[in-house]
Amino acid sequence: MAAGVAKGFVGLIFWIGFCVSSASAGVTNSAAASPMPVNRASVGQANSLIVLGDSISAGYGLPAGRGWVELLKQRLLKRNINWKVANGSIAGETTKGGLVRLPALLKRHQPKIVVIELGGNDGLCGYPLKRIRANLETMIQLASKAGAEVILVGMRLPPNYGGRYANPFFAQYGELATQYKTGLVPFFLDGIVTKEGLMQEDGIHPTQIAQLQLLEHVWKPLEQMLSRLTTTP
Repeated sequence: MAAGVAKGFVGLIFWIGFCVSSASAGVTNSAAASPMPVNRASVGQANSLIVLGDSISAGYGLPAGRGWVELLKQRLLKRNINWKVANGSIAGETTKGGLVRLPALLKRHQPKIVVIELGGNDGLCGYPLKRIRANLETMIQLASKAGAEVILVGMRLPPNYGGRYANPFFAQYGELATQYKTGLVPFFLDGIVTKEGLMQEDGIHPTQIAQLQLLEHVWKPLEQMLSRLTTTP
């Protein structure tokens, strides 16, 4: 990774603390989280989309309603694209937690598209690569079995994690996308983590200014899916 990427991850000390607390809690943040409110309008209807992510998609450190998922909702509304968006993202979420919560989300929202933005916390905590990949793979399989298409959102790790770990961690997203023919965002923070003013002081979470760029990264693979899968309820 470039030197600018390393500068962008100055919050690693904070994240080490998170990893320790997660390990002591069984690494299952979802167990302590409050149940996600049900969007009754989306239940049982066509054209439903789920975002299953961590703090980046949950809008950590941002004013309410200013995260990229909310911007997605606004864009769909302005363009008269009839889709419901459910944000199933939780700050601190891991692939294990996402895998535990996904079946209930699939049943509740019956989505046609599932955006999986997970793995970053696993990687920062140094969890085994085989476990991370297996969790991502199982989530893709569950979504596919439920009739949904998947967009996999990739993440990179800081260079101090070493190429032996960081390189296969990043590569797994593209490999899984190819294997299962999913949509892919190669690196969610591409063009963000290296630019001044686009990362919060912790060096890990994008600022409010960067949210539109996050949306554009997801919009690239999402737009074609929406066009192809949209039906009139």
